[in-house]
Amino acid sequence: MTAAPLPEPIPTGSSGDGWQYCAQGHKHWGLYGAAGLLVRSGDLVLLQHRALWSHHGGTWGIPGGARHYGESAESAARREAAEESELDTGPLVETARFVDDHGGWSYTTVVVCAAAALPVAIRGGESVEFSWFPAASLGTPEGPQLHPGFAASWPRVSTL
Repeated sequence: MTAAPLPEPIPTGSSGDGWQYCAQGHKHWGLYGAAGLLVRSGDLVLLQHRALWSHHGGTWGIPGGARHYGESAESAARREAAEESELDTGPLVETARFVDDHGGWSYTTVVVCAAAALPVAIRGGESVEFSWFPAASLGTPEGPQLHPGFAASWPRVSTL
């Protein structure tokens, strides 16, 4: 009797695009988790207005998306921000991070600081626009309608 062949190893950098279920039974984008870049400049936060066709389209959140296999959260967050916007992520310094662990799937928010709140143009079709908002307006009735995942983590992330 011969043993079954071992599965092929997943090459580092393989795309993580796809849906995954967490231990809580929720469906999330990112086979290996996801990450996003929270850019702050003073009391302002850069948000992405998500394209209508996307998951929770029409809401505001941070640029981010699926992590590739073996990719660090910081690398994924910077890569996704560069894919979705004209933001130069190179000079942005990480100041904190928050991991929202759902059991078997997690979203890492990487917090960075920008020297100035300069206009940010969109790249690709995942964004309608990018805009700077006062941090104090997020999660309020007067503020932008937030992506549900970002809205849930904002109370913790806002203190970082």
